[in-house]
Amino acid sequence: MTTGAEGDPSPAQEARWLIRAAGSAVLATQADGQPFASLVTPAVAPDLSPLLWLSTLSEHTRQLKAEPRCALLFTGAPDGPNPQTTPRVTLTGRAEPVGGAEAAALKARWLARHPYAALYADFADFALWRVAPGGALLVGGFARAVRLRLADLLPDPGSVAALAAAESGIVEHVNADHADAVAAIAESLLGQAPAAAEPWRIAAVDVDGADLSAGERVCRLQFSRFASSAEDVRAELVRAARDGRNAARTG
Repeated sequence: MTTGAEGDPSPAQEARWLIRAAGSAVLATQADGQPFASLVTPAVAPDLSPLLWLSTLSEHTRQLKAEPRCALLFTGAPDGPNPQTTPRVTLTGRAEPVGGAEAAALKARWLARHPYAALYADFADFALWRVAPGGALLVGGFARAVRLRLADLLPDPGSVAALAAAESGIVEHVNADHADAVAAIAESLLGQAPAAAEPWRIAAVDVDGADLSAGERVCRLQFSRFASSAEDVRAELVRAARDGRNAARTG
């Protein structure tokens, strides 16, 4: 995994951070050549494939069934009053429904990112879709655009598989034995003390970071570097908890 000058993230890593952190995105589809845009709430699979929980009643779902080629726009926060300073990623790809045993596991991952959706997640008209990435354009701010080839954008498959195999053990151990560390991380990310009635937990882990949740609240821990093993994840969580505690003492 490459980085820029003085440890800055590479464009590919910056793009993955934006994609994985986004709680919403704009989905672009088309029908008979007419473009159509809609708001969707993605989660992201370990391999960086966006996951969408879509209703068959939605126009964009009907359009994807007829033409699976689509695009997603993920955005961060603007750096000042000019909206053009907003970092963003346009990801192109092909959408497909997900079925079988894989659907249950990926649905759980989507719900971990959007726990409020449990109220309607089991409605009969909803189903899980996955977008297979084809390429991306990162605009890191005003006049800073980088086109990313798929080979550069996607995380290393071996590392993805290694963390996927270790994820359940990591999550179970951290939540059972290090709840105070998770709370310190959440407090640091949100800039406020976590609500005592809703303890913060690690919900999911991937090569770029971890998702934390407390009831219907969620936040994203961005790792400082690419994680290719459970030991890498442990080191990132220890670092984040230490930084969070230090910030609380000096704040």
